[in-house]
Amino acid sequence: MGAPGLDDFEILAAEAYTRMPAHFRALCGAIVIRIADFPDDEVLEDLGLESAYDLLGLFQGVGLSESTSIPSSGQMPNMIWLYRRPILDYWAEYEDSLGDIVTHVLVHEIGHHFGLSDDDMEQIEAATTA
Repeated sequence: MGAPGLDDFEILAAEAYTRMPAHFRALCGAIVIRIADFPDDEVLEDLGLESAYDLLGLFQGVGLSESTSIPSSGQMPNMIWLYRRPILDYWAEYEDSLGDIVTHVLVHEIGHHFGLSDDDMEQIEAATTA
């Protein structure tokens, strides 16, 4: 059996999102979750990363603390990217389940949307994996 594919990751991400507290999901609004093998070169350059394996996930969009009540014309929806190959590499090195790692990255990236502290994210992650 080969490594879990993009479709498998979409299922893991959807399951993790569904397990998050309902009030937390409601605040996320129309956030879009995307899966890719790696971040693109522009993302790596913007973040000053040397290796595509250095990034497990990324929030792209306007965080709640930056948003206004009037949407900008042509503004893309907020997105969370989960990068399959770096996550698989991380999974191979640690004892966490793949689902737990995907949940952790997803909560962390959604946390950027909300401007949450690490403690806040840990509490949401604990509620998600419980």
